[in-house]
Amino acid sequence: MKSKDLQLAVNNKYENGDGPTKIYHDLAGVVSLRTIKLWVKMLNQTDSIDLSHSPGRPRTVRTKANISKVKYRLAQKKQISSRRLAAEINISRTSARRIIREDLGCFPYKKIKQPRLTDLQKKKRVKFANWVLNHYTKNDTERWLFSDEKYFDLDGVYNVQNDRVWAIIRAEADRQGAIHQKTKFPTKVMVWLDVCAQGLTEPVIIEHGTMNAERYINEVLHIALRSGNRMLGNDWTYQ
Repeated sequence: MKSKDLQLAVNNKYENGDGPTKIYHDLAGVVSLRTIKLWVKMLNQTDSIDLSHSPGRPRTVRTKANISKVKYRLAQKKQISSRRLAAEINISRTSARRIIREDLGCFPYKKIKQPRLTDLQKKKRVKFANWVLNHYTKNDTERWLFSDEKYFDLDGVYNVQNDRVWAIIRAEADRQGAIHQKTKFPTKVMVWLDVCAQGLTEPVIIEHGTMNAERYINEVLHIALRSGNRMLGNDWTYQ
């Protein structure tokens, strides 16, 4: 696609109410996000995209060559930090971050945890989902009671990223509670809970020993039955 065609496409999409970020994603990165923002600024100021002269001094670091190098490096499977990327390409870390964020429109997403599933498990889940779609209505599924359990240790949890204590020096922060102490083998308890369209059941806390069929029947199942009848009536399914 020629430059004039790209400018026309950006112009039309902006007139239709699309913002720079959406335009960037719709064009699949053919034009950098920074360029689209510049063109949008021109449209707001002059109602046209005038590229007859350069809007500023020529680039010396964020050149097309360096942008291509960064894009190629990020596309590789091996992860890399912005600091190491800057060192590899021999540019400043600030320039590397600007290329990543402004020219390529990338965002640093955090890793997320999810269960490791085998191909067989994935197929079984899809098969079960299709079976539910074919045999149950939405109203039917709203009368399902789902159960789950999880271990919690008595040392508590904290968020490394968000749990911060503001202080002038580290010692002062420590006095204000910036130390989270953990034992080597913390005491754990199991918490069992049910959920349905009507809300949550009462929790069951299992402090000692391990869960087996006998304990499940004696300590959990009667609470599930009582909660299900209270929340869903006499006609419901325990999943």
